[in-house]
Amino acid sequence: MSSTLFYDPLCAHPYDTDTLRRQAMGGTEATVVRVADALGALVVQHNRTAAAGRYLPPARDPDVGCVIINRDSRALPAVRALYPNARVFLWLHDRMRPGSRRARWLASTAALLRDLEVRIVCVSDTQRQAVEATLRWMKADEGVATCTIYNPIDDTLRPDGTPVDERKLVFLSSPNKGLKFTLDAFAALRRRMPDLRLVVGNPGYKEGEGGRAGGVEFLGPQPQQRMHAEVRTALCTFFPNFVIPETFGLVFAESNALGTPVLTHDCGAAREVIADERQILPVTAAKRAYEGLLGSCPSRWRAAPAHLAARLGLFDDYLERIRAWRSGQRPVTGPDPRFRLSVVERRWREVLGS
Repeated sequence: MSSTLFYDPLCAHPYDTDTLRRQAMGGTEATVVRVADALGALVVQHNRTAAAGRYLPPARDPDVGCVIINRDSRALPAVRALYPNARVFLWLHDRMRPGSRRARWLASTAALLRDLEVRIVCVSDTQRQAVEATLRWMKADEGVATCTIYNPIDDTLRPDGTPVDERKLVFLSSPNKGLKFTLDAFAALRRRMPDLRLVVGNPGYKEGEGGRAGGVEFLGPQPQQRMHAEVRTALCTFFPNFVIPETFGLVFAESNALGTPVLTHDCGAAREVIADERQILPVTAAKRAYEGLLGSCPSRWRAAPAHLAARLGLFDDYLERIRAWRSGQRPVTGPDPRFRLSVVERRWREVLGS
């Protein structure tokens, strides 16, 4: 029986199953580990030099039957040379829009995508719509098929009755996903609700905000088990981002599975993944004002997030929701069966076998 192999051409460091258990790890890499391990698949990383079980350095293998390239289609020539008999899939995790840097990466390989009949796997329907728009922009929409397979969460994640600290909020994402804005929003909340505190964690692949801030505890990079323990005891996962769309939002799915609601905006795939209006704040007016006030440059947004939020009245929205949750209206959440690893594994087997 031919083997299935995941090929990662972008990871900063080699990783494997033990990495996920022992240390902080980015959501994409953690997802590769979960899916590959569930499928019993091989994993090859461009910078790995020694084998660790099924985690291997690059080497030619004509017996591989399916290759899933992680994130970057520019690896197609290398994959075709290493695995000449394999069907090829491209697993996209990142935000994409016509003309963006990631879209240009994809466009540069348009001929190979068609020649190899590559099927693109997206992590949400929201992301897939953007990918299909990009394929139309690069005039490859008729030759390249797409599908959606959600990112998985562990089947064991569920509420366990851990007491909740109603004063505690958590932000457990990469700092580039709106941490500066989150800190400013939290500071505004704390002026009205002085007993609030915010715990900030980091998956470890980007340096975070340092220094000191009133009521904020910076954990730094932590293994997922520690992150999950922090989420269980929090009033909510506080993710007041309305500018940088999540393509899936693993933090959302895991928080809800652990019994902790999320406070975020209808941005990217948030509504698709959370599916609970009580945890979602509108974003349309905010985005329109954002575009009018600051243009489309994220660096300019990061320079004045508090000013923007004040203009939009967002701080009052956050305050109203948190007060309601502290007074007994906190949403009851649990695992969403769509994201269970066992369900996602079956979906991968369907796609790879189709």
